[in-house]
Amino acid sequence: MAERELQGAVVAVVGASGGLGAAVCAELTARGATLVACGPHPDRIAAAGVTAAKVVELDLRDPDAGDRLVAAVDELGGRLDGLVNAAGVVAFGDLVDTDDAVIEELFLTDVVGPLWLLRRVVPLLAESKGFVVHLSAVVAEQPMAGMAAYSAAKAALTAADTALTRELRRKGITVCDVRPPHTETGLADRPLAGAAPRLKEGLAPTAVAAAVVAAVEAGATEVASTDFAGPGGA
Repeated sequence: MAERELQGAVVAVVGASGGLGAAVCAELTARGATLVACGPHPDRIAAAGVTAAKVVELDLRDPDAGDRLVAAVDELGGRLDGLVNAAGVVAFGDLVDTDDAVIEELFLTDVVGPLWLLRRVVPLLAESKGFVVHLSAVVAEQPMAGMAAYSAAKAALTAADTALTRELRRKGITVCDVRPPHTETGLADRPLAGAAPRLKEGLAPTAVAAAVVAAVEAGATEVASTDFAGPGGA
């Protein structure tokens, strides 16, 4: 695994206003990266305290989201060294009680949208020999009852990353799949449907963000759930 220098790198973070996305932005900024902060609500990105060279309004559910990111990168000089997707949605409840629209939304936001976006930026990442990080989840490894659709969506993303690790290596792009245990981002408090089961205290977003950036710097292709420590992080 080749080590990567982040000083001066241009990195796009999708979901930049979220608890984990904002923490990733802070870690990248501390390493000297230039941020392109992305999300459907630019005002929330600013409210999260994210300082970025460019803020891009985009929704992963839109097939054209990647085109808007490419256009924004062109305005900054046309270089993109990395993409971190920290966006996502969750739903709880038995499958039989889950509306079709909720299942569709889970897959659209957590799997289809990220792949649509990546398709558009692969040429830029190939030019820079860059990287992509997808935030999957522990349920990709350990699917849970009451979270069948969400588990399936995250497992699909992880499967795609496994294939893309080999596929994009030919273009010089490093793909990293990160599968953290439950993290205290607040996502479980705003599900698309259902109510979260009683969960143990989760990881701190700052700890997960530190692991993400460390993996990028190390050129790693995955960070499994077992690579994380307890609630305080590693």
